[in-house]
Amino acid sequence: MPVMAMRQGAISKSWKYNHPDMSILSGKHILLGVTGSIAAYKAADLASRLAQAGAKVDVLLTGAAEKFISPLTFQSVTGRRAFTDNDLWGNEAHVLHVSFGKTADLLVIAPCTADTMAKLAHGIADNLLTVTALAATCPILIAPAMDGGMFDHPATQENLNTLLSRGVLVAGPASGHLASGLSGQGRMIEPVELLGHIRVALGKKGKLAGRKIIVTAGGTQETIDPVRVITNHSSGRQGYALAQAALDEGAEVCLITAPTALTPPVGARVVHVKSVQEMLDALLNESADALVMAAAAADFRPKNVAKDKMKKRDGIPQIELEAAPDVLGTLSTVGGEGRRFRVVVGFAAESQSLLENAAEKLKSKKLDFIAANDISAKDAGFGVETNRITLLFADGAKEILPLMSKTDAAEKIMEHIARLLE
Repeated sequence: MPVMAMRQGAISKSWKYNHPDMSILSGKHILLGVTGSIAAYKAADLASRLAQAGAKVDVLLTGAAEKFISPLTFQSVTGRRAFTDNDLWGNEAHVLHVSFGKTADLLVIAPCTADTMAKLAHGIADNLLTVTALAATCPILIAPAMDGGMFDHPATQENLNTLLSRGVLVAGPASGHLASGLSGQGRMIEPVELLGHIRVALGKKGKLAGRKIIVTAGGTQETIDPVRVITNHSSGRQGYALAQAALDEGAEVCLITAPTALTPPVGARVVHVKSVQEMLDALLNESADALVMAAAAADFRPKNVAKDKMKKRDGIPQIELEAAPDVLGTLSTVGGEGRRFRVVVGFAAESQSLLENAAEKLKSKKLDFIAANDISAKDAGFGVETNRITLLFADGAKEILPLMSKTDAAEKIMEHIARLLE
């Protein structure tokens, strides 16, 4: 089944500092429709996350939703009044749904029951939420939630296809344990994942809309024996932040990632690799508007890989190294005038002679610009959430970025990529 046909209350300053990657939501007007499902408790979590990220969240509850959760819950987490069907017949009845429909950046219906999906598909407007959906000029994103067999029913599937054909975005449902005790497809996806779909939806008209961006991330692993590898300290955070920043600006994103504990951003096509050779092979099968080579690719690898695990009792092994493939060096010689990537961005993680080494790499790899970061600094480089980056450009320009989150650094880099692609 299609998972997705495709992206105010008081805000805690400390929360924003610790969650800088939600800036795309700041100031956005989100309508959150909640329908009659036990998954309504997830909607409260979602509303809280959206509000803490700086979004203005107006919640619309159906009568059935009120059987599961109260308007007061949403008012408590958003700092704003929550609306019910009673408001459809109040003094604001003739303008409330129209006002919502015209001012919102996105209408999210989560959970969205089979009943509400049917109403949306057939244009039935018998409550505040569905009449607002008819009046909405913004994108609509639904997160289906229903019990065993209901999602797979031909009627629901027909309604789903009707909504997809009209451009409605669909996130989920997931498979798992259902309220009836059955197991199957019908669970509303978790709020954290749904936030990713919301970001994709909000970013569709960004500066990189219609562009394809490839980002590499993580530290490659070069095999020594069946259980050991040579690797580095890269966590992949900067690369994953770059992939998310590109998605937030509307790009089609391919994330080529070495092993890492991070969860890929929603909306990215993910290619998993381990070694430098696998990463190079993956890149040689791709073309894009821009490549951002944020991965920490190994410079050396074992010349010979042991067939069996090396044993301590056999003494200290002598491991002979050889040069690993030069990814950027290889790519710079492939394609001639018809370059595989219109813009190529590199990273230079250095512990000494930062700018000199970065400048040499910029020139030798024929990069458009390079992000140089001093990994000897305790507050930057590997294993931390922040970075100190200096951008060096092929035309000789230089930009020194102050200490900032890796997310903010990623957004800066994407701004320059968008400018170069113009």
